[in-house]
Amino acid sequence: MVRYVYDFTEGGRDLADLLGGKGANLAEMTRLGLPVPPGFIVSTEACRAFLATGAEPEGMSREVSRHLSALETSAGRRLGQPDDPLLVSVRSGARFSMPGMMETVLDIGLNDESVLGLAKASGSERFAWDSYRRLVQMFGSTVMGVDAALFEQAMADLKEARGVPDDVHLEAGDLAGLVETYKAIIRGRTGEDFPQLPAEQLRRAILAVFESWNGERARLYRRREHIPDDLGTAVTVQRMVYGNLGPASGSGVAFTRDPATGRPGLYGDYLANAQGEDVVAGIRNTVPLAELERLDPRSYRQLLGHMRTLERHYRDLCDIEFTIERGTLWMLQTRVGKRTAEAAFAIAAELVDEELITPDEALARVGGDGLARLMFPRFDTSATGRPLAHGLPASPGAAVGAAVFDSAEAVRRAAAGEKVVLVRQETTPDDLPGMVAAQAVLTSRGGKTSHAAVVARGMGKVCVCGAEELAVDIPRRRFTTADGTVVEEGAILSVDGSAGAVYAGAVPLADSPVMRYLESGEESDGVVGAVERALRHADGVRRLEVRANADTPEDAARARRFGAQGVGLCRTEHMFLGDRRKLVEDMILAGTDEGRRRALEALLPLQRQDFVGILAAMDGLPVTIRLLDPPLHEFLPNRTELAVRVAVAEALGQEPDSRDAELLAAVSRMHEENPMLGLRGVRLALVVPGLVAMQVRAVAEAVVERVRAGGDPRPEIMVPLVGDVAELRLVREEVERVLARVSEESGVPVRCPVGTMIELPRAALTAGRIAGEAEFFSFGTNDLTQTTWGFSRDDVEAEFFPAYLDRQVFADSPFESLDRTGVGRLVGIAVAEGRAARPDLKIGVCGEHGGDPESVHFFHAAGLDYVSCSPFRVPVARLEAGRAALTDTDGSDSR
Repeated sequence: MVRYVYDFTEGGRDLADLLGGKGANLAEMTRLGLPVPPGFIVSTEACRAFLATGAEPEGMSREVSRHLSALETSAGRRLGQPDDPLLVSVRSGARFSMPGMMETVLDIGLNDESVLGLAKASGSERFAWDSYRRLVQMFGSTVMGVDAALFEQAMADLKEARGVPDDVHLEAGDLAGLVETYKAIIRGRTGEDFPQLPAEQLRRAILAVFESWNGERARLYRRREHIPDDLGTAVTVQRMVYGNLGPASGSGVAFTRDPATGRPGLYGDYLANAQGEDVVAGIRNTVPLAELERLDPRSYRQLLGHMRTLERHYRDLCDIEFTIERGTLWMLQTRVGKRTAEAAFAIAAELVDEELITPDEALARVGGDGLARLMFPRFDTSATGRPLAHGLPASPGAAVGAAVFDSAEAVRRAAAGEKVVLVRQETTPDDLPGMVAAQAVLTSRGGKTSHAAVVARGMGKVCVCGAEELAVDIPRRRFTTADGTVVEEGAILSVDGSAGAVYAGAVPLADSPVMRYLESGEESDGVVGAVERALRHADGVRRLEVRANADTPEDAARARRFGAQGVGLCRTEHMFLGDRRKLVEDMILAGTDEGRRRALEALLPLQRQDFVGILAAMDGLPVTIRLLDPPLHEFLPNRTELAVRVAVAEALGQEPDSRDAELLAAVSRMHEENPMLGLRGVRLALVVPGLVAMQVRAVAEAVVERVRAGGDPRPEIMVPLVGDVAELRLVREEVERVLARVSEESGVPVRCPVGTMIELPRAALTAGRIAGEAEFFSFGTNDLTQTTWGFSRDDVEAEFFPAYLDRQVFADSPFESLDRTGVGRLVGIAVAEGRAARPDLKIGVCGEHGGDPESVHFFHAAGLDYVSCSPFRVPVARLEAGRAALTDTDGSDSR
């Protein structure tokens, strides 16, 4: 018989898959002897069974009843009994933290009768009715599907009628009337009454939490955070403790270190006379946690001790929720806290210094995506004027966009390509689509632990919270600053999440401190020092080399400063653009072999100097030079523009420009219906006489020049788009003839390994034969993805990828993160067969996937020797290659 329910005393953090993160950590705190209100957990297995069938799994209700009875016995009270009732909370708790994305219901057990008993037992009629209105509001929206805005509007109307700024100033009679208003809303919207039976409340609340796993915002969050859809959520049922029992009670959220910067110390928010959801919702501005020392010194000291216990036990930043009930501290939740990229690096380094974790563990706790964010530009503060407002720096970074005032507008504008800043009084979980679409989030309420702050930090989104100087007017779609400045929807804002400042207009950008370090190589402290330590350790443990895709000496030099160990892809076609385009046109238009030869000879010295510069920048390191790849017509003017110019001249009775006419004829002759699969790559090398010889001679002569200058050039010749070994053999023979000729002419031995790109499925499937002629393979994963999927990237990404992502045909674009199932299998076949034929075969990747963190882990597991990516992704690839070396051979990482 499957078991579905577990007491807090039966679990621990190692059972997070079964008990969910919240439940497992509550059980862990219980084991540690911390003051945790007792309760039990309905497992993720129960959720998965319910979602599969739409019905409660057999035996679950009996187990819930048995554990509830035990809870009632220990409390000496029954759920919802008329006098001094036991009340419970029902909360979601998935394996991975999904803050605010699923449902919570508090004060289960209250009804029209037990609310009177609670008032008598607590000595506070106001507290009892406040608790009851919370239950009716939560249950109505969460379980019964009533629009939450209706309850919020009823509350707003009541506060306006009473002339009070917030709900704390409402009296017991006001709240009792509000309960009746809420119940009438439920009755009017659903046709049924709010349930009075406590057992029914509990059962329906548990099932509603299960159902919320598949809610829109939960699905969107999982998709963004790459959380599998089949995990399900656990449900924790816990005895209520009350932070809304008066000024000696309250609730708060604490972090053992600053989740924005990583600095040690006490960070968090506290709200007196409030329940926990009031803190994270941001409906009232909190006070800093340090203020608790003045309000309740005893609870403050206890909290500090529990925080130290948890951080040393978890060996990480801990995010803690607590409630104080009339001077008694209760711990309601802990988890390893979400943090910004800056905090992740800083905390990892500090925990190593404190000997709580090893350098390997520190490396596993940071990631390439975070490093990339730290490399993003920051605002140039020397060029900023006076800010419109200041708030709390909830999530760092710099973002510019048009102000929008609701989630739907943010999504709409972002879909049209506009950058936006989502402005709200406070965010709720329903704002998640807008937060995902926006460049930054700005709220006038809430603290560093509010919903906006927590979710933005988790997503790496710029966020400023609690900008109290702003009067946000959602209906009129504008906000007003303290000096009376009105900012309408569509106005451009600059949001500085590091300083907590908001500026009008677009503020200029400057390099981030991490980027300045990477450019200069000078050691530093703080987050820059933490990044330097992480990269140094990654370099020490990684097996994969990291090269760069670089087409100019400047790119090559920057890549080397960023730690590249060579050039994995030098695209020669980029050297044919600009002022040299006419020489390429001359080559294409040449009607004779002699004309083509003269055009190629004119290109030769220019290309040679290009190679000299790149080989000098990468002296002593390999430089993989790809022979010409694109179709030749890409170097000619646009066919339509040429046709228009010729037609206009003819229409005016003029003789068309002779070169225009020649070029139009050439473009028309070379036009292809599908040029991606046409005359390009190795096919050009075989049908355009002299093209390969010119490029190889330029490389060889550049080698001679560098050797004579005392350099150590290490070029490699790479042949693109090979589909059959015969193609490579023919080109290789020509390459070797040219190299031998230059060696003989110069007296300098020129040795260049010859290899090929694997970018066609046939090349991957015949890799064993191709390896007989290739000294190295480099996977061109951009084209390999196109040809494996049958995609034309320029078309499909705009046409239907959004629909494919939304309907989860794939979780990520296969052009951003490697398709392991299809393309990855071809990579595996090619590696295995290539190495079987040539054991010393060097294998790398030079597509954009070489700088994608997830893909780097795959390439490590697949046995590649190096990855190559853009210069700015080199530090990311270095870090991820080190992290990959610490993981299992299946390529799954430790995140």
